[in-house]
Amino acid sequence: MRTAAFHTLGCKVNSYETEAMQELLEKAGYTIVPFDDAADVYIVNTCSVTNVADKKSRQMLHRAKTKNPAALVVAAGCYVQAAGEKLMEDASIDLIIGNNKKADLVALLEERLAGRKAKDSLIDISAVKEYEPLQIEKESDHTRAFVKIQDGCNQFCSYCIIPYTRGRVRSRAPKAVTDEVQTLAEAGYQEIVLTGIHLSSYGVDLPGGPDLLGLIQTLHAVKGIERIRLGSLEPRVITEDFVRTLSSMPKVCPHFHLSLQSGCDATLLRMNRHYTCADYLERLLLLQSHFKNPAVTTDVIVGFPGETDAEFAETKAFLRKAGFFEMHVFKYSRRAGTRADHMPDQIPEVIKTRRSGELLALAAEMSKEFRLASLGSVASVLFEEETELFGRPYMIGHTKEYIKTALPLVEGGKEADALKNRIFPAILNNFLTDSIIGLQKLEK
Repeated sequence: MRTAAFHTLGCKVNSYETEAMQELLEKAGYTIVPFDDAADVYIVNTCSVTNVADKKSRQMLHRAKTKNPAALVVAAGCYVQAAGEKLMEDASIDLIIGNNKKADLVALLEERLAGRKAKDSLIDISAVKEYEPLQIEKESDHTRAFVKIQDGCNQFCSYCIIPYTRGRVRSRAPKAVTDEVQTLAEAGYQEIVLTGIHLSSYGVDLPGGPDLLGLIQTLHAVKGIERIRLGSLEPRVITEDFVRTLSSMPKVCPHFHLSLQSGCDATLLRMNRHYTCADYLERLLLLQSHFKNPAVTTDVIVGFPGETDAEFAETKAFLRKAGFFEMHVFKYSRRAGTRADHMPDQIPEVIKTRRSGELLALAAEMSKEFRLASLGSVASVLFEEETELFGRPYMIGHTKEYIKTALPLVEGGKEADALKNRIFPAILNNFLTDSIIGLQKLEK
């Protein structure tokens, strides 16, 4: 029996695809072992979102070969699409599998091991129109399941390589999504997270098919699923009808990741983002008008080419006005193959670091304010795992807003099994740490 080990870099979509590939190998008789163990096959699901991601992908591929020089080392995913020719010349890599070919992993491995397969399995991703048939029946996280519903992106932001490594938008058939969610519900999952490369574009390529809202309505009817959480959304999808309809579905979590990138119109224009700060704020107010205190998170890039001190100040002021629950702050990283890589006025690293530090401090401040505002309220908590805090056992969970919470357990934590993967109402009653709220459980 052969053994295989996986390592995943990058986004939630990559994590989903790794889970799917792992299931394919398990069904083919492979035993999955940790990446640090000796294995017959190592699969690195790579990322290429930045030059740093490229470097990490190369490092993990070379590390795999050192663990077992006789093993078959497989490079899969976005870095493969971006640097296929370079990887073909790398003697430490035995097989490269591009995007939209991951579902063929078992067959490609068997052919390669039998000496009948060339080293590469790449296609012109820009010409692909079909969604790759990957799916999962279980995940390593037994309380929350990520469900990939689309791939590709048509946006071509000036800093982003993803449209070139993932191709154009390809949506998964609604029935395939629904069937997977039903399977996950039967396996005991109560929460699903819809994810994709550009989630807001779901359905644009399906003739006469449903859009994202229609799919959510269909999934809302699946018995056993109690929570539907959405991945990253673009501002344009937030319309009056979209938000009003979402608010009528009790399973939809009032937790929205609304991509921003900059709070300055001039910077947004250079980024080729298709909205203004006023547009964004209008969408934010729509969410707040239909959901009581929704948790809105976002992404922000600092140090984009040409970002002046005045433009950064505009961004910081806008972020404060928006009052986000959480912010993911990134320093702009040059990426070969994008328009931004050739833009003038590249920002020195020392300035990017300073600006990043300012926004991270602001993010921590706003996140604490949001959590403080929740104290005293009653929330439903999905309990996930037992951990130790301050020398005693606690059960960790998340509210629908994705506030991380902790319930103290009795001596020995005997009730942990009764709580895990179950939803209970609780009072959010104290700050345990800057990121964790303490609970007092109520009976249903």
